[in-house]
Amino acid sequence: MVLKVFLVEDEIIMREGIRKNIDWKKEGFEFVGEASDGELAYSLIQKVKPDILITDIRMPFMDGLELGRLVKQELPEVKIIILSGYDEFEYAREGIEIGITKYLLKPIAAASLLEEVKQVAKEIQKERASQQSFEQERREHAQLMRQKFFRRLVLGHNTASEILKEGREIGMELAADRYNILLFQIFAEEGASANTGQRSLAARDMERLAEHTTQVLMVELGIEGWAFILKETGEQPLEAVLQDFSDGLRAVMRQYPDIEYFGGAGRPVSRLSGLNQCFEQASHAFAYRYLEKRNQIVSSGGLEKPCAPKEADMELELGALEVKKLDRKITERFLKTGRKSQAQQFVEEYFQSFGTQAAQSFLFRQYVVMDMYFAARALLEELGYEPDILQKRCGDFQKMGAVFTTEASGKAYLTNVLETALDLRDSISGKKYRSMLADAKSYICQHFDDENISLNSVAAYVNISPNHFSRIFSQEMGQTFVEYLTSVRMEKAKELLRTSSMKTAEIAFAVGYKDPHYFSNLFKKTQECTPKEFRSQS
Repeated sequence: MVLKVFLVEDEIIMREGIRKNIDWKKEGFEFVGEASDGELAYSLIQKVKPDILITDIRMPFMDGLELGRLVKQELPEVKIIILSGYDEFEYAREGIEIGITKYLLKPIAAASLLEEVKQVAKEIQKERASQQSFEQERREHAQLMRQKFFRRLVLGHNTASEILKEGREIGMELAADRYNILLFQIFAEEGASANTGQRSLAARDMERLAEHTTQVLMVELGIEGWAFILKETGEQPLEAVLQDFSDGLRAVMRQYPDIEYFGGAGRPVSRLSGLNQCFEQASHAFAYRYLEKRNQIVSSGGLEKPCAPKEADMELELGALEVKKLDRKITERFLKTGRKSQAQQFVEEYFQSFGTQAAQSFLFRQYVVMDMYFAARALLEELGYEPDILQKRCGDFQKMGAVFTTEASGKAYLTNVLETALDLRDSISGKKYRSMLADAKSYICQHFDDENISLNSVAAYVNISPNHFSRIFSQEMGQTFVEYLTSVRMEKAKELLRTSSMKTAEIAFAVGYKDPHYFSNLFKKTQECTPKEFRSQS
């Protein structure tokens, strides 16, 4: 970070000495301008916006203190160093009131001035790092609030007025004529060269697209990707909103050919109470990310299944099957990236993708069960498990004739096989990341009071990328990084409220929050009472 320096000095020899005797570029600064008095300097300062202003205090037309006062009003983040040959308390006192960073006496050697400027630069860097951390925490907390709100929204338990009110409180205006939901996820294998860089860039560009589309509200769902709530507000029909936004997502993803994506949309609804049904439809379409080719966005309306034949007991001939759909890679993909909670839905969608007639075939059911079973077994052997681990836990399908008797029994057995395989897979990954998570939690517990702590800084400490760390932390801990950090801070805050006489603002600083009002609001949201109320209860 190169900081910009501006100099105001009416003595030309002094001004030229400061400019020429310090190699500003070599020292990591950019010398952006100079002026002989405050009046000439002010307009130039407004244009170049320096980070550090060095100004003499006694100058014609406009002195350094008056200039400093104007600059602080216009650009409050600028650090001001006053140079003066007058060692008088009144100047220093007035400088403090204005917000002058340093008050130095002339004459001053170039080397000494440079050291003072470097000290100011360190202050600026520290403040900016703190502000960036604070803003990042605000963004992460806002994302968490949106995520929780979305989960409640699609459950359909709240009234329209409650939804609208809570939505406005977290910056989501939901008033509209019609709605739809689009679920979207990007995929890149861990360790792939594109993962850490291109995946982050793709996510950033996609989120920017959503932020600049007024009829789209974005909710980050962590490892599950993103949910976009599409609104029809009179500007254009909802169908056009979906088409235009989908085209925008495709355009973004074309810039990152090494990353795959998939999206699933529901069907339009005219009421907020219908969003739970819309979400179910979108989830149904989204489930096809394991069954269909990636790099497409599908709509629930385009996923109708073939009708059952008139003769329901009609046996399916192998020649009637679309053999290309019986692709083990589909199951392997799910076993590598899916979650246990999705196993039953995956089995249902897999069967339905062949149509009702196929699922009624004993021969078909037998083939699918065997194929999925051996795909799961192959994955577990690859992870180091014994070949008979599934047989021991789920039973040997070759000795269980009932498994193939009905469609329901086949689905139930396969669901159990997949859930067992995913449990075993996650157990391995849990062991792999257990040490890393222990280090991360230890670091958080030791540094929770540091306002600069963030997901990025903890990820850097355990030496993995922020995106990868975020996914692992959420998956293994059952809560996001922000939720965990907040819970640690709130527990310490409650301890201080019980056992000390510290003021709320002091406690906020003590647990890592720069803004006492933000701390109080967060405390109330997470503990369902204000800090003052908690202290009185204790």
